[in-house]
Amino acid sequence: MAKDTAKTKLNKFEKFKAEKDGLAVKQDLEHFATVGWEAVDDTDLTQRLKWLGIFFRPVTPGKFMLRMRMPSGVLTGFKARTLGAIIQRYGEDGSADITTRQNIQLRGILLNDIPDIFRQLEAAGMTSVQSGMDNVRNITGSPVAGLDANELIDTQGLVRKVQDMITNNGEGNPAFTNLPRKFNIAIEGGRDNSIHAEINDIAFVPAYREGQLGFNVLVGGFFSARRCEAAIPLHAWVPPDDSVVELCRAILEVYRDHGPRVNRQKARLMWLIDEWGLDRFRAVVEEAYGRPLLSAAPEDEIDWDKRDHIGVYPQKQVGLNYVGLHVPVGRLQATDLFDLARLAEVYGSGEIRLTVEQNVIIPNVADSRLPVLLQEPLLQRFSIDPSPLSRALVSCTGAQFCNFALVETKQRALALATALDAELSLPQPVRIHWTGCPNSCGQPQVADIGLMGTKVRKEGKTVEGVDIFMGGKVGKDAHLGEKVQQGIPCDELHDVLRSLLMEHFQAEPRPQGSADTAANGSVSVTAD
Repeated sequence: MAKDTAKTKLNKFEKFKAEKDGLAVKQDLEHFATVGWEAVDDTDLTQRLKWLGIFFRPVTPGKFMLRMRMPSGVLTGFKARTLGAIIQRYGEDGSADITTRQNIQLRGILLNDIPDIFRQLEAAGMTSVQSGMDNVRNITGSPVAGLDANELIDTQGLVRKVQDMITNNGEGNPAFTNLPRKFNIAIEGGRDNSIHAEINDIAFVPAYREGQLGFNVLVGGFFSARRCEAAIPLHAWVPPDDSVVELCRAILEVYRDHGPRVNRQKARLMWLIDEWGLDRFRAVVEEAYGRPLLSAAPEDEIDWDKRDHIGVYPQKQVGLNYVGLHVPVGRLQATDLFDLARLAEVYGSGEIRLTVEQNVIIPNVADSRLPVLLQEPLLQRFSIDPSPLSRALVSCTGAQFCNFALVETKQRALALATALDAELSLPQPVRIHWTGCPNSCGQPQVADIGLMGTKVRKEGKTVEGVDIFMGGKVGKDAHLGEKVQQGIPCDELHDVLRSLLMEHFQAEPRPQGSADTAANGSVSVTAD
């Protein structure tokens, strides 16, 4: 249970959590559906429903966002078809977003449809439980786990076990529904840091210790409006077995029972580590773990640059390939989910993978089926060889659906990337990340160029603008970028980005007549 707060002044969030556990609204869903969202208690409506993955959005009153849980971003064609049917039937805008945590969010859901939707999700083996507010978010892993010929550890089973521990196999687990703040966990089994380990509260990265392969452990990484910090070594190593699950449980229990709860802007795990010092934090975690922690391996095995998995790549299974499709800014329509389900079932094994770059992978495609798959109409929109800026573009939801966002992101991001791709030739992709507000859901600090929404004054008027971050690096030697410019009006951003690309990324103006090819990209097969 959480530490004694009798002598601590509780903020409003801690007060309503103390009054009623967020999961308690699960039993009220039928009632809420009957009386309508306007009649629901305000705290239940705007806060506690998030424990079930249901998000009230003031910018779309009466239309909710539903956030799923998809460990490692793995789903089947049947599950994709189920999600497509839900947004087609119940989602008034008929769309879904792939998130930067390998997850899917459904848009435009009505509260009176939630009971029916939940029954369909349960029948398909899916859940949205504990996916919002002060819970552990979707657990990420390599999108090519079990497929990559160069991977060290297939982490899919461990990711599922950690999720099942936290959510009680999807039923909801009160032991972990009252954390001081949200919490991120990632488990990497490859060499290229596909999980962005440095931005997670707990991250496991492969490492050899005395000849045995396991994981070094990082802790404390996070983004917030007040502060951003990269994860630091716990100076611990665990074997690739249930020790991972047990250590996650121990760290979560320590954070739950001792984490700061007075100021929500100072409540993430790193604040507790700062308060105690790493040595004390490690000692208390060790006590909760129930046995001594082994010292870390001298170095980890993250020694590759980050891959985006777009294109066609041979798997470790002879004669099979995974095909990475670029989904512009992660936006899917119901028909797209139906098409992806069909492609996965006809050409692959019926499985679909999501990436933290908001893209899709279809695995287990036989060599003989590749040529036909590559001619499918969907691959004209979801290209395997997009142009450099569009290829590496990431965007949060933005002001269209999120009340925290200060600017519109997705369509503006795509329009700018398309225009600049048509104007400039780049030797390699440049990762541009958009986030609508300082909460950094779009992760601008890990981008080559990060754009954070803000409001700026121009000619006496308040207009949409951005602060610019640069220097973020993922893969080996990962580190966070820093703010280099601020208060740039969005209507001036095209010229600013063009200058940055030419100055820092060797971009050159394209000859006239080459713009169409650059903007559309071309289809080709790439090898590992």
